[in-house]
Amino acid sequence: MVLQPPARSIPIPPLESGDRLTRAEFERRYEATPEKFKAELIEGVVYVASPVRVFHGTPHAALVTWLGVYWTATPGVSAADNTTTRLDLDNEPQPDALLRIEVGGTSTISEDGYIEGAPELVAEIATSSAAIDLGAKQNAYRRNGVQEYLVWQTFENCFSWFRLQAEAFILIEPDADGVIHSSVFPGLWLAVPALLEGRMIEVLNVLQAGITDPDHQAFVQELAGRS
Repeated sequence: MVLQPPARSIPIPPLESGDRLTRAEFERRYEATPEKFKAELIEGVVYVASPVRVFHGTPHAALVTWLGVYWTATPGVSAADNTTTRLDLDNEPQPDALLRIEVGGTSTISEDGYIEGAPELVAEIATSSAAIDLGAKQNAYRRNGVQEYLVWQTFENCFSWFRLQAEAFILIEPDADGVIHSSVFPGLWLAVPALLEGRMIEVLNVLQAGITDPDHQAFVQELAGRS
């Protein structure tokens, strides 16, 4: 009897920035990476995230705090932080933060726990990733129907709020009080100058005013009727 050598398993290649992969192959390699590893597939190209510095971490915490308060006050809406989102066959980003409508919205939760489709609102902190966030990633979000796209460029200390209109992202300017009102999530109000200057109490006070606005109450009632 001739003994055959044991079959060798083929190692799974690591994810590296610049790899051009299908979404299925991207997910296969991603599952083999360490837990704290982060990579995104944008227009079929892999982008591996750099270590997170305070220039990203602190604004991220501020943005998540603002969205989290709205989430707690708005049953039928859910927020997520750094959650893999299957937009289409070429795009699987991990938005820094997002808001989605749970019932009757534009995204769903897959059986394996990922978001599928376009959340209504996506927010990104752009430090070293500004060229991607305002380039290929922005186009992918626009093409897939994200209704509102927020980008905080922390080095420039600039906040951009884009709204999808006629298949294009239109930059929304704050009103005379420096506040932007979401058109998708009534009551989601943002005091932009206060956010950029780190005055989070003011940011949350303005948001609280939005949450007590009758339009927000009507929105909550409308969401309750969907469930």
